Amino acid sequence: MDTPLLEGRDLDTYYGQSHILRALSFAVLPGETVGLMGRNGMGKTTLIRTLMGLVAPRRGQVLLDGEDVTSLRTFARAQRGIAYVPEGRGIFASLSVEENLRIAARGQEGSGAWTYDRVLDVFPRLSERIHHQGDQLSGGEQQMLAIGRALLTNPRLLILDEATEGLAPVIRAEIWRIVRLVRDSGIATVIVDKTVAAVTEVADRIVILVKGEAVFDGSPSALTADPELMHRHLGV
Repeated sequence: MDTPLLEGRDLDTYYGQSHILRALSFAVLPGETVGLMGRNGMGKTTLIRTLMGLVAPRRGQVLLDGEDVTSLRTFARAQRGIAYVPEGRGIFASLSVEENLRIAARGQEGSGAWTYDRVLDVFPRLSERIHHQGDQLSGGEQQMLAIGRALLTNPRLLILDEATEGLAPVIRAEIWRIVRLVRDSGIATVIVDKTVAAVTEVADRIVILVKGEAVFDGSPSALTADPELMHRHLGV
């Protein structure tokens, strides 16, 4: 079996006295697309923040390419090829679209590399607003900018937290188009999203969290074949 690109082993993460992740193990293989699902408050964002080093687990390990990186700072994990688009998008509001993109660009060669021009080709809306500041963009345009900026680091793994939350249907469709393009390019992806049909269409594997524990870890077809489980844990 391949060594996971990114892995959390037996993670216990707390916020103060609140026990959020409970001996949770989670892994992403190279090139794999994983849909991370569950109702609000079940630990999805906490898991991502733990994997990224934004919050430290009280117990357990985070491994990158099989190496223990639990004590490694967030920027060092990013330098090893992990790109994270948080729920709040995290763009620089006072910088232009061009500045937001160029500040993240990491030199890469080859036909498959994500370059400034390639990002603008994929996101024509950004090209139209290239000189607008980040806070002058719509929510959907900000999400496109955040994803485009992440791709310019030429990551091995892209993590999208609430990729389409609160966006108009036409923008959601555009984001899912990009997710499929990223998947097909061989970049591993973790997607947190509540749109069951869209997630099961793009993901190789689905993980469902309930109160900081994984209650399902399997293929999209196995999930959709169990409507009772989907109703109980996803409300659909």
